[in-house]
Amino acid sequence: MGAPIIDGRTADGNAMARGAWQNPRVIPWLGPRTPFPPLDAALDDPNGLLAATPDLTPERLVDAYRHGIFPWYSGDQPVLWWSPDPRMVLYTRDFRVARSLRRVVKEERFAIRADSAFRTVMEGCALIPRPGQLGTWITPAIVDAYCTLHERGFAHSVEAWRDGRLVGGLYGVAIGRMFFGESMFADEDDASKVALVHLVGMLRARDFPLVDCQQETAHLARFGARPIPRKAFAEHLATLVNSAAPDSAWVPLPASEVL
Repeated sequence: MGAPIIDGRTADGNAMARGAWQNPRVIPWLGPRTPFPPLDAALDDPNGLLAATPDLTPERLVDAYRHGIFPWYSGDQPVLWWSPDPRMVLYTRDFRVARSLRRVVKEERFAIRADSAFRTVMEGCALIPRPGQLGTWITPAIVDAYCTLHERGFAHSVEAWRDGRLVGGLYGVAIGRMFFGESMFADEDDASKVALVHLVGMLRARDFPLVDCQQETAHLARFGARPIPRKAFAEHLATLVNSAAPDSAWVPLPASEVL
């Protein structure tokens, strides 16, 4: 499959040898003040590719999440923005925890913290090798942008610590009463899974009904995540991102309260 055209350029930034008219898969190149196109303008192949920008700013990120769009690109590409159909989501009421994982949570093998090592969690996620990927989309520019969102109160991490060492965790973005999951890592068995259990417990306590999981994976499906039509996702989003956010700090709950 060839790279989609971005205003006469391919997604890898190379000039096109032939005119754009020879390939209908065109996405817009957005300037700093250009709004995102509607979600139904996203391509079917590759699924959900919507637009491109020359750089990544915290303001653009927040606007993207508010509209059900997220960035995903490699370091040698422009910033590519996506909104796939269907969309993988987790309703917090439907969260499932396997019996073996319940035991690990109850044992309190890990000390759970929130927002104490956000950048380190992102850097840990960037280093995890993933099947079918030669590198990481969590580039230094991505880390810096999300750390700015963290400083502004939008981005959060949930961390698993053991003997004073960070051994796993996850991060994402919260707007209103909607949480957008981004990535997780584990240097010890079950560390990121326990962090996920605690995240969902925190979200339930804060009246967050939905977690955006972006793309379908078997791993998330085991926890109860499922795909829904993009239109349904957008309808949920319109309500949740405009709901009042809780004023309380992001503080993990005791293990007894998350199961």
